[in-house]
Amino acid sequence: MTGGVFDIIDYHVHPDFSIDAEAHSIEAYCRRAVEIGLRGICFTPHFEADPERRSRDGVVRLRGRLHPMDDPVWLEEYFREIETVRRRYGNRLMIGAGLEVGYEYGQEELFARVLETYPFDYVIGSVHCLEHVAISSSEESGRYFRDKTPEQVAADYFRKLAALVDSGLFDSVGHLDLYRRHGWRYLGRAMDTLHEGWVEPILARMADRGLGLEINSSSIRLGHAECIPGLDLSRLARDHGVRYFTVGSDAHRLSDLASGLDKALAQLAKLKLGVATFLRREVVALDKPRIPNLK
Repeated sequence: MTGGVFDIIDYHVHPDFSIDAEAHSIEAYCRRAVEIGLRGICFTPHFEADPERRSRDGVVRLRGRLHPMDDPVWLEEYFREIETVRRRYGNRLMIGAGLEVGYEYGQEELFARVLETYPFDYVIGSVHCLEHVAISSSEESGRYFRDKTPEQVAADYFRKLAALVDSGLFDSVGHLDLYRRHGWRYLGRAMDTLHEGWVEPILARMADRGLGLEINSSSIRLGHAECIPGLDLSRLARDHGVRYFTVGSDAHRLSDLASGLDKALAQLAKLKLGVATFLRREVVALDKPRIPNLK
């Protein structure tokens, strides 16, 4: 991607605070973003709050050591680092302070307290776990999918997604049909139509709340033909009134940054949808997608 302007903001980037990411700093990502010509980058470290997964997910990486996620010391350091790179790179790069929250029933008060305390620019709400199993994980997901029917998966996932949307806590829904990432190994093509009859009222509620939808390109790196969500589900979102869309690589290493975003942008362009820019959790711009030439 070097040698040309990649005029977009990557709205889903995991720096070293996320324990499932490689230990690359916020500054290292900013340097890389400038090198490849990104217009902006929004950092989205994980915030997970499932009490039953505390020992596995309830930590961050802080100065090279594991640190409890519910101790706000790490968030203070996160925002200090954001301010440092804004001073250093702010004239060349828009730098957003975001968060990806793994939604969990009963944790709304905790989420609200964190989101009200810190000056985030953009907050993704994602469903990562069902029945306390990470369906986003290639290692874990089989423990959930192996004994489920498509109907059971749909009920579990979309009821939780509906609660996420109804909480009113988030700016955007992350990787809307994440269950497809690993679920296809166990349930095959049923994953392609799992949303039917479930997602439509959720999309309508998203539209009513002004909630955005992320087009996540991580699936392209995993060999899938489409982003998450793909063209048909994105069209359905548009037709149900969802107005704000972002694109995110879901980078967990430097080489992931902006990976697949050309496909995400092409998808939005095909649907004649704009790309939203968020600042302090408000949409401040809606731009026509500019698809880079990566040849």
